[in-house]
Amino acid sequence: MDATNPIPLETAPAPLEMRPRRGFNLFWRTFFFLALLLFGSIVAWLQTFRALESEPRAIQSAQQLASLVNLSRAALRYSDSIARVSLIKTLADEERVRITPREPKDKFELFESDELGERISAELKARLGSGTVVASVVNGERGLWVGFAIDGDAYWLLTDPSKVGPTRNSTWVIWLITAAALSLAGAAFIARLINRPLKQLSFAASRMRDGDFDASLLDEKVATSEIREVNIGFNRMAEQLSKIEQDRVIMLAGISHDLRTPLARLRLETEMSVTDADAREHMAADIAQLDAIIDKFLDYARPEPPQLEPVSLNAVVDAAVYAVGDYEDMRVAVSIPDGMMVLADQVELSRVISNLLENARRYGKTPETGVARVDIVAKGRDQWVLVKLRDHGTGVAPEALSKLTRPFFRGDTARTAATGAGLGLAIVEKTIHRMGGMFSLANTGSGGLAAHIKLRRS
Repeated sequence: MDATNPIPLETAPAPLEMRPRRGFNLFWRTFFFLALLLFGSIVAWLQTFRALESEPRAIQSAQQLASLVNLSRAALRYSDSIARVSLIKTLADEERVRITPREPKDKFELFESDELGERISAELKARLGSGTVVASVVNGERGLWVGFAIDGDAYWLLTDPSKVGPTRNSTWVIWLITAAALSLAGAAFIARLINRPLKQLSFAASRMRDGDFDASLLDEKVATSEIREVNIGFNRMAEQLSKIEQDRVIMLAGISHDLRTPLARLRLETEMSVTDADAREHMAADIAQLDAIIDKFLDYARPEPPQLEPVSLNAVVDAAVYAVGDYEDMRVAVSIPDGMMVLADQVELSRVISNLLENARRYGKTPETGVARVDIVAKGRDQWVLVKLRDHGTGVAPEALSKLTRPFFRGDTARTAATGAGLGLAIVEKTIHRMGGMFSLANTGSGGLAAHIKLRRS
């Protein structure tokens, strides 16, 4: 046995690293479709609102501006020069309306920047005359400018653009943002409300898969009748499965107890009554094998979930390697970084390593030497620890790889001569899954079978 030679850790095979294609979960799918529906409804509603409110708004704004211009024009026309100055000052101070002479060299930009502006300009020209000019900028100064004439003299009337309300575009954006925010909040609430029972069902199913039937019970008094029926059906199924599991454990324990008593008597009678040493040795070996098979059955049928805690992978592997150190037909090389800790059950993890070593010793011997050479390597990757245990035997047929972890399956000719229970790899896979890890088998490129274990890092 050589526990010091470093062995490179090959990349784990595809089955170990394979992940299902990621997509939207149910919450985000529901949220996306609800948000899309609501957003489409909002856009359609806003378009309808814009079409219906454009005409009345343009007429109302034009009426207000026309009235302001007409009043200003009439007041200026029938006032003397002193009163006119006072009137202009009063309009500027109290109404924020400024009246200035319009010069031919004035540079201006028309107010017709959008559909609403065009409608207001057209309405003002119809009410004040075709010579009326509506501008948004005059000589670089922004505002709502209305050009009109009094007895042949041209004037500009400057007023606050807010008199016609916010622009149509700004109103549309404000409504859209407000409605979209409210719609997204409502969609998130509805999606969460719909997704909550399914999330609880998924959690209960995962707990039941791990053997925790008590934690998998769902609320049978929910208000929704469909969800209530699903929860009741699931709880009854969990109760039946729990009862079946308990009956199975009791039955296997009874079989184990009832078989071991006659086996013990057979062993004693064999050692005392059989005179032929070879026959006595073979019979004792058969009885020991039957006892080991019973232990395998009990290991596979163990129902309680393991208690996970930080475990030193180095210590577990060293103990398992030490236990097989006296075997002349087996050599083990270990390469694990110091201080490698995993989240596992120490007893269960020791049983896993021991089963894999025993499997490699039985079926992974090199044909030329008849010795099983086993390499155990490990490394950390993110929040996981990858462990590989490989032999240098002949491997197995590719079509049999996925079946090796089935209970009682023997895949190749090397296994047909085996007299075990056929549960070793099945126990390993089940134990690793119960500890929240992953397990897979693969043939190596240089020959032999490799067992890949993925455990959570402590």
